[in-house]
Amino acid sequence: MVKNYGTFLSFFFLLTTVLQSQEIQIFTVEDFDLKGKVKTCLVITDYGKELFEFNENGYLAKTVTQYNDTDQDITYYKYSNGELLEKRMESYKNNVLDASTSMANFYTIDTVPQRKILEKIISYDKEFLEQQEYQYDDKNRLTKIVTSNEDGVDETTVEYTPYKNELTISFFFNSVIEKSIRTSKRQGKNGTQKVVLTKEYIDGEPNRAVEEIYNADDKLVSKEVFRHSMDQKKFVMEQKLFYSYDSDGMLNKITTKTKNSEAVEEYIFQFDSSEEKNWIKQIITPNNTYTTRKITYYIDDETEEG
Repeated sequence: MVKNYGTFLSFFFLLTTVLQSQEIQIFTVEDFDLKGKVKTCLVITDYGKELFEFNENGYLAKTVTQYNDTDQDITYYKYSNGELLEKRMESYKNNVLDASTSMANFYTIDTVPQRKILEKIISYDKEFLEQQEYQYDDKNRLTKIVTSNEDGVDETTVEYTPYKNELTISFFFNSVIEKSIRTSKRQGKNGTQKVVLTKEYIDGEPNRAVEEIYNADDKLVSKEVFRHSMDQKKFVMEQKLFYSYDSDGMLNKITTKTKNSEAVEEYIFQFDSSEEKNWIKQIITPNNTYTTRKITYYIDDETEEG
């Protein structure tokens, strides 16, 4: 996840693809581990770079993924009253727009009698690709997605099941379970913890599970990854990760344990001189991989560089 200081490159586009089948997501400054009135954030790693631009309300307005000197993807976002109205994804190869792989997403929002969003996806060469209708209940929770394309019509339904201090959200694709997310609270050594258990299924059969535990400050403190064993007919732990933070709440170490090994990564950050103190360089040891961020801010209608 971005908030857990993961790599920015390609993450965003992978995440958008995954979320598209579940919920329309609006990204803000906070989703990229940024604080304050950020205007742009250029992320540079040892294998590429990506630019994020935000509007003055903190919404993501543009991304540029630079693969090399001639190939790049650019995505634009258009909003109205906090609602996403349009998303355009342009792909350039050899500095030329590829109309067949570039596409536009248009959103129509209806709130009567209950919220409904219609999304139409059209390629730049004017080919209709897909339509999705998102339906919500009277609590503004997503309940159904109806997807129409040349292959036919598919339906994703979402069920909400409360039980004591738990809430389970289950996703069904054409009536076959695809994923479930159970969120619960429990008392830990340092206060109340949030536990999120996500199970993934293939053709209705259990495949993978991840349990994440967050502390009272909503910071991830551990993550346990399981795979489903056909032989043992249960989920079997593959690895467990422990996250620790410094006094300022910055990640400083991740310890990964498996049945036969243990590995430790330490995180070192450098910060800009702004009041927000956003990090501008991250180094991960012992491999010494790095990520650099160049950040500019909105300040009195002018841009300040950090």
